[in-house]
Amino acid sequence: MQASKTTAGAALTRRTLLQATAGALALPHARAASPAFTPDWDSLIGGYRAPDWFRDAKFGIWAHWTAQCVPEMGDWYARNMYIQGHAQYEHHLKTYGHPSQVGFMEMNHRWKAEHWDPDALLDLYVKCGAKYFVALANHHDNFDNFDSRYHGWNSTRIGPKRDIVGIWAKAARQRGLRFGVSNHAGNAWHWFQTAYGYDAQGPLAGKRYDAFKLTQADGNGQWWEGLDPQDLYTGRNMVIPDGFTDPKAAADWHAANDGVWHVPPPENNPAFTRRWFLRCRDLIDTYRPDLLYFDNDGIPLGQAGMDIAAHFYNASRAWHGGQLEAVLNAKGLHGDRRLAVVEDVERGSRDDIQPQPWQTDTCIGDWHYSRSVFDKHQYKSAATVLHILCDVVSKNGNLLLSVPLKGEGTIDSDERQTLEGIATWMARNGEAIHGTRPWRRFGEGPTQVKGGSMGEQSAQPFTAQDIRFTTKGGALYAIALGWPQDGVMRVNSLALDSAFAPGSIDRVEVVGAAGSLPFQRTRKGLEVRVPEGLAGSPAIALKLLGRGLA
Repeated sequence: MQASKTTAGAALTRRTLLQATAGALALPHARAASPAFTPDWDSLIGGYRAPDWFRDAKFGIWAHWTAQCVPEMGDWYARNMYIQGHAQYEHHLKTYGHPSQVGFMEMNHRWKAEHWDPDALLDLYVKCGAKYFVALANHHDNFDNFDSRYHGWNSTRIGPKRDIVGIWAKAARQRGLRFGVSNHAGNAWHWFQTAYGYDAQGPLAGKRYDAFKLTQADGNGQWWEGLDPQDLYTGRNMVIPDGFTDPKAAADWHAANDGVWHVPPPENNPAFTRRWFLRCRDLIDTYRPDLLYFDNDGIPLGQAGMDIAAHFYNASRAWHGGQLEAVLNAKGLHGDRRLAVVEDVERGSRDDIQPQPWQTDTCIGDWHYSRSVFDKHQYKSAATVLHILCDVVSKNGNLLLSVPLKGEGTIDSDERQTLEGIATWMARNGEAIHGTRPWRRFGEGPTQVKGGSMGEQSAQPFTAQDIRFTTKGGALYAIALGWPQDGVMRVNSLALDSAFAPGSIDRVEVVGAAGSLPFQRTRKGLEVRVPEGLAGSPAIALKLLGRGLA
């Protein structure tokens, strides 16, 4: 980090931030074509349209990578290591020490990213057919993975001592990928409050964890000298009271209080909101992302989040000669608000074609690297990922796939196997995915997909009878999500006199191969014998040409 930026970040004390919050959060917008967006829903709804690059891309890959990957214990380590009785607490106690002495800030110090090769990783992601790449800028653990002017707890000063976001951005853009960032820190002020807790029983019962006691002065002569741990842990916003003697009761208190998600900005800590705003605006202005992902239902932190949304859209216009190229993701949107941003559906789908472009995000394993997922070979297979992709794209959506990295910066052999399988299929069949639009119906088949988030665990596997449709350039693509047992692909929606396809079918091809296939069209459906060489493929994509199909 440059000395001038470090000094500027350190100078923003809590007192300064509190004083700054007294003014309006909205700061001058970047110059943009009139009318500029204003920070309110009416303006965002009235002026936003998803850009064509996003609608054409269909598939992106995400590096959900922070110091929480260092212990290789999966998701939410920074929170759960402070909950007595949790498996991650027990791991931390055994591996690193008691959280009153060795807190999560030490994981940031241990995160070195020593084997990270972004160029090699992005080459693989391009092979997979990804058209955009998203880097995690900060998670709920409140650590910035970029050269942050307003937060000294960042990756240029601590841990890797590199500008993670900046390096990802350069490598992605060199490969022609659109670049995005994800911001999760709006939840840090309550999510991280477990760090102020204590053991409910045992030899250290009642002894508060590291966040409760550490101050900037304690860093003198330490690796974190000059930094205030309270800026990382966010301050005493919602501290568990004294007196708990049962670990389960204490864990239940956390779940019912600091574990609640749909909360307004912290009234007792406006400095947190102000600093979040400054950090997020800095992220946008420095790295000029094409996509900004908020891990929130709606826009985070009230008016501060609305100010960021308007600033992002206006800045995008300024960067692109008046054309809006920005994508802002948020979750849990209703009604007209789905017109204002691109809605994200976490680990879920939709049950039909959506009028507005949308995105599902999922991971091939845990969001943060988990050694047990690898040891038990529990990653999503290439076939599973491709079936999700085909289903989502047929319904006017995109898939953003997270591939967890180890703390040292590599992926494991099972992850590579999944990605190589995706790359093999996409090299041949990407034509049926990229640049397509939904058809008159998304598909057919016996497998029912329930709309909404977090539906993956209960989802049924697709079958060869499940067909998904896309269109492009006058062609209709029919994609069977498996190999038909008798080698004949049957598409009921394309029967003679079908209300969906009243025109003629003149030619049928296998995507990625020259020559036409023999076919039969009856009142029951279209029947195509597919080449035996495709047996075992995760999905069979046909290209149909004719009059009135697309």
